[in-house]
Amino acid sequence: MSAVAPTAPAPDRVRDGGSLGTVAAQMFGADFLKLRKKRGILIWSLVLAIAPILIFFLVTVIQHSSDPHRYGPAGGTHNFSEGLSVLALGFGPLAALLIGVEAGTGDASAGVFRELVVTGRSRLALFASRVPAALAMCCIVIGLAFVVLLLGAVAFSGNLPTPDGSLVVNCLGFALLATGMVCVVAVGFASLTTSKPGAIIALIAWQIVASPLIAHVSSLGGARRGLLSQAIAHFSPVNVEGGHGATVTMSGGLAFIVLILWLVVFFALGAWRTRTMDT
Repeated sequence: MSAVAPTAPAPDRVRDGGSLGTVAAQMFGADFLKLRKKRGILIWSLVLAIAPILIFFLVTVIQHSSDPHRYGPAGGTHNFSEGLSVLALGFGPLAALLIGVEAGTGDASAGVFRELVVTGRSRLALFASRVPAALAMCCIVIGLAFVVLLLGAVAFSGNLPTPDGSLVVNCLGFALLATGMVCVVAVGFASLTTSKPGAIIALIAWQIVASPLIAHVSSLGGARRGLLSQAIAHFSPVNVEGGHGATVTMSGGLAFIVLILWLVVFFALGAWRTRTMDT
């Protein structure tokens, strides 16, 4: 009787690939858990994303109740579009900013970065795992705010048309794009500075003050197309004129390139600082 040949062991690259995938999942889970345990950041992110939507509907409901001939119902497609601008281009990015900064500086501010490096894990991997964890938390917060916006648009629509399925999907995608971009940039910038207060102040100053002002300086001409806020606003499925909206016109291809450049630059800066930072 011939002996049965023993089963050959799996190639090292297969075992290593599985090991790498497991480690990556564990690192993502650990970073996401860190963000979830930061109650203050999570609460304020939810407040920044949801409270303005609630206030928006409260004001429009009061206006409609006090003078229905002058002010229409608080819901409907038009007010849904207005609320989307508040969420995606106004307060939502501030919530994303807080989450991104916490993800970028959490290990350094908590004093555990050295301990993580000593375990032998790649510094680049330590940085890279922060980005999907921050994006996941950002999507949850913005998703909840978007649900509030949609419910309000439908519940208070009165006799006005409500958003159709296609518009809802497009608007949700835009809200996640607009806030996700800010979140990733915040992770990179915060990892570069390693200062949570400094990163928050600088990013808020840029988002709220500098970027809108630069967008309205016509003498800068085409240079304004390099602004992140302008590239994001280009992809809005609804009208976002004014405020942080589409002040500068550009092609879809150029807007896409600008978004990619912002991601690449700040991801590279954050990764470089994490790799060279003293422990």
